[in-house]
Amino acid sequence: MIYRNRGYGPIDRFCAKHPNFGIPNLMKIIVFGQIAVYLVNMLVYVMFKQSFLSYLQFVPALILNGQVWRLVTWVVVPNASSPFMLLLTCYFYYWIAAMLEREWGTARFTLFYLGGMVLSVVLGMALGLGQMNLTHTIASLNLSYYLNLSIFLVLAVLYGEMQVLLFFVVPVKMKWMALIDVVLVIVDMVDLFKLGYWMLALVPLASFINFFIFTWPFWQAKLGIVRHKTDPKVIHFKQAQKQAQETKGYHHKCAVCGITDADDPDMEFRYCSKCDGYYCYCANHINNHVHIHKN
Repeated sequence: MIYRNRGYGPIDRFCAKHPNFGIPNLMKIIVFGQIAVYLVNMLVYVMFKQSFLSYLQFVPALILNGQVWRLVTWVVVPNASSPFMLLLTCYFYYWIAAMLEREWGTARFTLFYLGGMVLSVVLGMALGLGQMNLTHTIASLNLSYYLNLSIFLVLAVLYGEMQVLLFFVVPVKMKWMALIDVVLVIVDMVDLFKLGYWMLALVPLASFINFFIFTWPFWQAKLGIVRHKTDPKVIHFKQAQKQAQETKGYHHKCAVCGITDADDPDMEFRYCSKCDGYYCYCANHINNHVHIHKN
């Protein structure tokens, strides 16, 4: 089953009402930031024998001491130790993020990434304050790894049957790779629990919570919480087209932006089966509008 964003929740309504919200190619900015930080860290280490990364990592105790930039800079801390692995991971992160942004749109993807950042910061601060002697250890977990992993998990929900090449050789379905990643994270969490670091074991939960929030319609359908209509409303396109032509003088008019087929003869128009009434939308808004329901 492939899930697509067709819900009516607050996230969908916000994105429909604010189509210009977000940062286009957000992940491109982040991966280039990671590469730049990696190069600067190498230069600083050669010159001063110190780590530049230690000034960017998420450390709650230092944030409370005034180093507030750490609330954001942790997303550009590289997850690789070698240049090859850095380029490989950055390429992979950009590839999955670009795919998800094309599927969801810039507004929804940006909201997803920012939501993951906020939840990670809130949970990280709470855990760090709860056990101050582990605040530096939280930085070593690198919260951005779990946040970027959640992007891949969303893609596994959207394109579970798609095959990717593991190590550029072995074809594996995306859903199985996602399952392996989840199992590895759970194993790490269990190991931390056994060592007594139960607070650190909870750190990945922020990204998982964000993942479930944005994919909740899929899980609703999967668990049978919401029953889909078996008899969807039938739209009589010819009748609606004739009515619009007789009353307005044109065939189609978008209910969102107001463009008509007279304004742009090449524009494609569709009628939405989920809106109450014959509401027409252009190609730019057929999948990006708030559904109209008459009380």
